[in-house]
Amino acid sequence: MSLALFRSSVRRSGWVVLVVAGLALAGCGTAADPSARKTDADARSKTQVPSPEPVVTAWPLTGLPMDDNTVVRPALNVKIENDRTVRPQTGLEYTDIVWEEVVEGGITRFVAVYHSQVPEEVGPVRSNRPMDPRIAGPSRGLIVFSGGMYTSQLRAAGLQAVSMDEGTAGFYRKVGFRAPHNVFGTPQTWWDLADDKHRNNPPPQFTYAPAKQATAFASGTPAALLELTLSASAHPSWSWDAASGTWLRSEGTTPSSSRAGVRLSAVNVIVIKAPIVNTPDRDPAGSPVPDTKFEGTGTALVATGGKTITATWTKASDTEVVVLTTSGGEAINLAPGNTWVELMPTDRTWVIF
Repeated sequence: MSLALFRSSVRRSGWVVLVVAGLALAGCGTAADPSARKTDADARSKTQVPSPEPVVTAWPLTGLPMDDNTVVRPALNVKIENDRTVRPQTGLEYTDIVWEEVVEGGITRFVAVYHSQVPEEVGPVRSNRPMDPRIAGPSRGLIVFSGGMYTSQLRAAGLQAVSMDEGTAGFYRKVGFRAPHNVFGTPQTWWDLADDKHRNNPPPQFTYAPAKQATAFASGTPAALLELTLSASAHPSWSWDAASGTWLRSEGTTPSSSRAGVRLSAVNVIVIKAPIVNTPDRDPAGSPVPDTKFEGTGTALVATGGKTITATWTKASDTEVVVLTTSGGEAINLAPGNTWVELMPTDRTWVIF
C-alpha cells in the first residue's frame, strides 16, 4: 500500500498521529497495533471529565437564589416602630422577614430582619421587648434597638446587642421627626460592628420549595383577603395580588407603603397564635409591658400563592426556629421570597375571604 493511501485510510479512522508515529518507527507501510488504539482511547475517556453543574446557593432567609454566593454577613434584626403617627416607615421594603408583635397599649412593633438586601437607612428604631429573644434568637445575629429593659436576655439568647443607649455607631436623630420617634440608622454600619461570634450567615428560619410546590399553594384553600385582629387598635390585613404574586399589606383599610412609596408586600404570610401575658414591668406611661409566650406549640395559618392552610407551630426554646407542620404532621414549605409573621394573641382571630 502506498504511503498516500495509508494516510488517507487512517485519517478516516481518526488515528493520524498514532499511525504516522508508527510508520516512522517501523520505517515501512505496516498498520498500527490495534491494542495501541484501544489503550489511547481508554486514556482519552478517562481524562474527558464532564463539566460540573453550577452550584446554586439560596439566601437562607428567603430561599431565593443568591446573586453572589461570596456574601457572608449576619442577620440584622432591627426594632421598628409601628405607631400610626410614624407611618410610613423607612426601609421595610428591603426586609427578608418581618415579625409583628403586640406591645403595651395594644400597638404593635416590628422586628425587621435584613440579610439579602442592604438598605441605606431604616427607622424609626425603638426599644426592645421581652419576646424579642424568642423572635431573633434563632437567627444568631445582631439585634438593633434604642432603649429597653431586656438587653441581658437578648445577649443570653446568643445575640449581639447593638444599642443606641450604649453609644454604638450607626444611630442618629433625624430632623423633622419628634423624639422618641426620630431615631434612624444605617444598616451597613451595624453589620460592620459584628464581632467574631456573629459574622456568619444565619441559618434558615423556614423551609422552602418551588412556588407551585409550596404547601399552601399545593394543598390550601383559595383566599383573596386575610383580616387580622391583633388588638383593639391593630387590624392588619393582607390582600392577594395575582399580578405581583404577593400579598399586599394594609393597616385596616389603609394601604401600607414605605417612605419611598413602595407598597409593602409579602410572598408568604404566617399568623401564629400564642398567649400574651402582662409582665411586672411598666412603660414610661405606666402601662404593663406584655410578653408573647412564643414557645411550646399552637395554631397557625400560612398564606402563599393566593391560598391558605391551617398549621401547627412548635418552638422548643428561645434559640430554636419555629417548625410549621400540617394537620398530618408533614413539614410546611413556603415559596421562595420574603415573609411576614403576625404574632396573634390566642383570644383574637382571623377572617378569610
